[in-house]
Amino acid sequence: MAHTASRTLIREEGRKVYAAAFPRRQGRRHPVVATLMALPLAVLLLLVFDGWETVATQASSVGEMLGR
Repeated sequence: MAHTASRTLIREEGRKVYAAAFPRRQGRRHPVVATLMALPLAVLLLLVFDGWETVATQASSVGEMLGR
């Protein structure tokens, strides 16, 4: 138990370095960017499951989640 304080400090420094290297963006993505991010998954589903039904289901789920 004597070494826990030093490990906590090391862990905290590591978090600071990670946060500086990979800053988090606040706010929402543009719908076109979100679509471009989801498009490869839709194509993968189309190829793996060989059907438009899966792609249509996924697209409608994303549309409902976005409220459109």
